[in-house]
Amino acid sequence: MTESTDGRAPLRLALVQAASSLEPADNRAELARLCPDAADLVVFPEAFARDFGPAGSDVSAYAEPLGGPFDQTVSAAAAGHGTTVVAGMFETSPDPDRPYNTLLARGGAEAAYRKIHLYDSFGYRESDRLSAGTLEPVVVALGGWKVGLMTCYDLRFPEMARALVDRGAEVIVVPAAWVAGDGKIDHWRTLLRARAIENTVYVAAAGQPAPRYCGTSMVVDPLGRVLVEATDDEAGVVRAVAEVEVLAAARRTNPSLANRRL
Repeated sequence: MTESTDGRAPLRLALVQAASSLEPADNRAELARLCPDAADLVVFPEAFARDFGPAGSDVSAYAEPLGGPFDQTVSAAAAGHGTTVVAGMFETSPDPDRPYNTLLARGGAEAAYRKIHLYDSFGYRESDRLSAGTLEPVVVALGGWKVGLMTCYDLRFPEMARALVDRGAEVIVVPAAWVAGDGKIDHWRTLLRARAIENTVYVAAAGQPAPRYCGTSMVVDPLGRVLVEATDDEAGVVRAVAEVEVLAAARRTNPSLANRRL
């Protein structure tokens, strides 16, 4: 890895593919244990603070405020490993019965992204139990890079990724609990590659594994090449590096952002 011509270092990515449980204290301990070294950005899955439970479960009792126990664990892991950690939680909202599905970013970049598109699809009704965030995409600065945040079902909305890119995103991270089912891994892989190709960005997606979810965490480069990919059921860390020159070369080869007319 070498510094780019514009002075930015490569961005070392680590995706933690691990299942969360129904016990928040256990999940906090696992996050602290699993957070790896030698990464600039570590991505855990959606709802890592506490799993959704059976379909339609009331998760409001497990919602926490920003600054609460899970936030403190994420912040401590980021500080202890000299990195930025992104991980999912249920956050208290103005509606006590319907918390937010929130991504925390802590460490070198600080943000809280509340999931915009709730999973009212494939027989599920996430909006019955959760509140949607405001319609404002979240992009953070990290080591000179711009990193956009989206959660799981957001991936099915191309305008979401484009809104992040219009705000400067060069890497999009996608923590997920992508529910398993017929064709669902194919949807996941196809959509991740599509978002990377059509926006000429890196996409780094960390999913909870089988049997309930699809796993298949991966990093895709700005031309749609899969740099690293986990299987659906393995637990562990997959790593890749985002490089400025690769991003620039992809945008020279495929200048679709510059060629837009709408």
